[in-house]
Amino acid sequence: MSKIFQIMAWILIVAILLLSLVPPMLRPNTDIPHNVEHFTIFLLTGFAFGIGYPRRYLLQSIALVVFALSIEISQLWALGRHARLSDFVVDALAACIGIGAIEWVTRPDQAAIRASGPGAYGTTRAGPPGD
Repeated sequence: MSKIFQIMAWILIVAILLLSLVPPMLRPNTDIPHNVEHFTIFLLTGFAFGIGYPRRYLLQSIALVVFALSIEISQLWALGRHARLSDFVVDALAACIGIGAIEWVTRPDQAAIRASGPGAYGTTRAGPPGD
């Protein structure tokens, strides 16, 4: 199953590259707000890398932040495109949230907490001594 997410992750990277660097008139037009579009595709990319390449979360986060920055810088030379600091912040944040969510869900101690249900790990209240 991780192979599917690896492929999906790289397809999303290519899609981001294409959508970010083609002239605006060649991009699909949606009614979704600009920042939501950015957040969604980078969040999905973070999810895909987190699932496809487990246990490399810090490296993935750094790489996707650098990727987001390089996309924005590349737009300085793309016809009809412009770099925005706000796009970089949204993109980097979304990618890190996606990776972080996968890391949190797959951490062994979090899996144990979820598996044991309510009251695990000292969250139940003990009665007074002698009860």
